[in-house]
Amino acid sequence: MTITARPRAEQSAPEIQEQLPSQDRLRRSLKPRHLTMIAMGGAIGTGLFVASGNTIATAGPGGALLAYVVIGFMVFLLMQSLGEMATYLPVSGAFEEYSTRFVSPSFGFAIGWNYWYNWAITVAAELVAAALIMRYWFPDVPSWIWSGSFLAILFALNALSARAYGESEFWFSLVKVVTVVLFLGLGILMIVGILGGESPGFENWTTGEAPFVGGGLGILAIFMVAGFSFQGTELVGVAAGEAEDPEKNVPRAIRTVFVRILLFYVGAITVIGFLIPYTSPNLLTSGVEDISISPFTLVFQNAGVLAAASVMNAVILTAILSAGNSGLYASTRMLWALAEGGKAPRFLAKVNRRGVPMNALIATTLVGGASFLTTFIGDGDAYVWLVSASGLAGFIVWMGIAWSHYRFRKAYTVQGHDLADLPYRARFFPLGPVVALVLCAVVILGQNYQAFIGDMDLMAALTAYIGLPLFLVLWFGHKLLTGSRMVRYEDADLTRA
Repeated sequence: MTITARPRAEQSAPEIQEQLPSQDRLRRSLKPRHLTMIAMGGAIGTGLFVASGNTIATAGPGGALLAYVVIGFMVFLLMQSLGEMATYLPVSGAFEEYSTRFVSPSFGFAIGWNYWYNWAITVAAELVAAALIMRYWFPDVPSWIWSGSFLAILFALNALSARAYGESEFWFSLVKVVTVVLFLGLGILMIVGILGGESPGFENWTTGEAPFVGGGLGILAIFMVAGFSFQGTELVGVAAGEAEDPEKNVPRAIRTVFVRILLFYVGAITVIGFLIPYTSPNLLTSGVEDISISPFTLVFQNAGVLAAASVMNAVILTAILSAGNSGLYASTRMLWALAEGGKAPRFLAKVNRRGVPMNALIATTLVGGASFLTTFIGDGDAYVWLVSASGLAGFIVWMGIAWSHYRFRKAYTVQGHDLADLPYRARFFPLGPVVALVLCAVVILGQNYQAFIGDMDLMAALTAYIGLPLFLVLWFGHKLLTGSRMVRYEDADLTRA
């Protein structure tokens, strides 16, 4: 296939990139350490530092541990699938590009816009959370001042260059990683009785209904929380489009995912389960509004760490800013990719001399800021609906990754290519993407099953599942308007730019 023979509107993002003058392209300026920390820090946030306590209170230490192991294995499979495609085709519009090439243009359109609004709205959510954190130190300062200041900082970091984003994310993630490592180290010393008094032994794993509380339904409920906690691991796929030597560095970053899952989440759940009983009211009520009862804060206090609440407050603020920083980067690159592929207004594809898609960045920042402003409208009802609409978006993208990978590998072999030529090969194919797809579907459908038990709570159901019909409207609406069809394996575009 000759790339120049195809109309520009029909070409893929990497093909167009090759034809652009060098000053109009995204630049491969993310170094291996940036990519590794983006992969390492993607899933470390309030889900680990705060919500982990609630999972133990809900399902017990054994139930929470089992749920995180299962979801962690699912994420490992997804990262294997993403690694194979991102190494073969490293582009900033990763999920949209893969879905378009290997599933259908309409599915790619829906995945791309779904991922963009997910992260754009998440930026607004992080601004709200950051203001809550700052209230701990400055209770009399209006929240909007902190939110506006942090949005300006995140915009500046992303406006400088991709390397500025990578450098800031490296340090944000390093703070989170060091905190978790210290927590695990101190926790182990406390479990064996070296710190914090006498060893608790297995008492908290055998008291009451422990280790499994609530049976299968309790574990199912934690599937949702664990899944949300791991969202962000796919960021390495977006960053691959601006990574140095992606064939070498993307697989290296992908391999860290499984280690991170085992060390951080499974290790933290195990430590908390040993040191804090699942019946503790602090586990059930901890949140960013009161970081003093976060399980991490409690363990650090018992280990004798001075000003543990202030330390954890600073760490969680770092985690929130990291999520907002990555969200702004990911949504900007996705909007740029949509514009490059003719699925968004063309002016959003303009790249400045530093390799930053400024128009896409400004548009995304404005949407994030406008979403934040809805917190002041009607007691925040509009904001709640916006966040709810983005709630399932990450899982939908994960399903898209699994499906795209399955069809990519099938197309690769049908067109006569040798699997040995793949720069990186995912393990467990075809079982890996199939299992990941099924588990993602279980998480999506079971997100709020309680709303359908007994007297149906229509409002609760709509709030939980509104993101699903929005995605389907994008998918089938585009299909009706364009008449696009499923890509045949024989026709799938395997061109590498």
